[in-house]
Amino acid sequence: MRGVRLGTVMASSFRQMSNCTDVNGTYLYNVSTCFPQNLATENAPTTDVELLQTALNSVFISISGYLVFLMQTGFAMLTAGSVRTKNTKNVLIKNFLDACVGAMAWYFFGYAFAFGDKSNEFIGYGNFAMSGLSTSDFHSWFFQWAFAATAATIVSGSVAERTSFYAYLGYAFFLTAFVYPVVVHWAWSTVGWFSTSFGEGSTYLDFAGSGVVHMVGGFAGLVGAIIVGPRLGRFDAEGKVVPMPGHSATLCTLGTFILWFGWYGFNPGSTLGAVSSAISESDLSDFPTLASGELIGPNLTNTFQRAIVTTTLAGAAAGVTTLIAVKFRDHIFDLISCLNGTLAGLVAVTASCAWIEPWAAIVIGIIGAIVYMVAAWLLLKLKIDDPLEAFPIHGACGLWGVLAVGVFVREEYLIEAGYSAKNAGFLYGSGGKQLGIQIACALGIMVWVTTLIGLFFMIFKLAGLLRISAEEELLGNDVSKHGGSAYPEDALANAEIEAQKELDAFRADNFGQDESIAMKDVEV
Repeated sequence: MRGVRLGTVMASSFRQMSNCTDVNGTYLYNVSTCFPQNLATENAPTTDVELLQTALNSVFISISGYLVFLMQTGFAMLTAGSVRTKNTKNVLIKNFLDACVGAMAWYFFGYAFAFGDKSNEFIGYGNFAMSGLSTSDFHSWFFQWAFAATAATIVSGSVAERTSFYAYLGYAFFLTAFVYPVVVHWAWSTVGWFSTSFGEGSTYLDFAGSGVVHMVGGFAGLVGAIIVGPRLGRFDAEGKVVPMPGHSATLCTLGTFILWFGWYGFNPGSTLGAVSSAISESDLSDFPTLASGELIGPNLTNTFQRAIVTTTLAGAAAGVTTLIAVKFRDHIFDLISCLNGTLAGLVAVTASCAWIEPWAAIVIGIIGAIVYMVAAWLLLKLKIDDPLEAFPIHGACGLWGVLAVGVFVREEYLIEAGYSAKNAGFLYGSGGKQLGIQIACALGIMVWVTTLIGLFFMIFKLAGLLRISAEEELLGNDVSKHGGSAYPEDALANAEIEAQKELDAFRADNFGQDESIAMKDVEV
């Protein structure tokens, strides 16, 4: 296999075990009888060790999927904290429905277009509504759905506070059912054109989705933000930016911590296994050796451990870099910028996390922070309103992450991760071929996403279904669409009102007494 994540298409070493029953339907526990001749396949476990390995890898993928799904909570908290109080319910229900609508879209169409058992270089077309999909592949379906839901959620931040609820549901389904799965097929299927168009041993590389997930979501959000237009009052008559800060730095911080935690399922989990298969002596000649004589072969344990460390370092380096840069620029230690900078670093390292050295992760994170800040500045200069800076974080830094693969990746780490691609980054003497492949495929993603999502948003705009009315926007989505404010009782405001009532009553009881004396008594 070339440049495809082992396990995503169920490579032989990670093929999952079928239900083990005899002809009477009784469960059997002896591996030698668990796969009788009429059920046996070349991919089925044949020893107790292989059976245990299969179980461990299945559990590893499932737990990683749980962590990726938890990221939906992080997105919800971050988005809620980044908008004004009058739109809190609106963004929360949209984030929640990403999971619900995304699951339906992935079930009926998405998985089939991405990983269907019938396919060509452009798209898959088997296993619609999971038909014909083995139960042993269900954990893979779940893991990939969690990724698809992430791509859809990214877009919500770019168009928050002014987009129609119907338009949101429509593009969430469209993105998860078709736009995103096609990119997945191109990049993570053995027959997708990203895997087959560059000659033997050469392929697009994107370990966990800087391009496949984050660029798709980020560029879709950019197109949406441009077409739907800025929020009312975001820019004044002279085109200057009017600050519209979110209402809760606490929620933003909580959301970022949850996202960072979930990234340990997103990146290390994309190893799609924790234990490698044993290599027969006849296969040893297929793997290279180092100058020291050490054999390099698949080692998923090393791979996911490396991804853990590089993910941590890139996020941390980007957060610190952003904090320092904003301090020099604005003379404050800005929390929100620091949080977004950390997310930018995590996005940037996602494509290469399993194949780079720790020091390279720090460099990627630092550059990711710079890319984020420049992209955020540029959007405001162009009067593009992205409330959560989703494009700078996911689109721009996702692009940087894709390009970084062509610079920092090491060939031996590719082999350890189970890839057969032979092109390392140009820092390791392979020339610029891999960087060229990364650029070409990144352009393909951008053209595909912006064209389809652009057409979708334009159709809704022409139909008058894209944006809420000015009155609804000024009033807030929560009151106009969702039955009332997310904060029906503001404790501080109520306390101030009660205090004012008590003061008014006190003054009324003094019947003409000098007000300064009354006020003095209140102070005492």
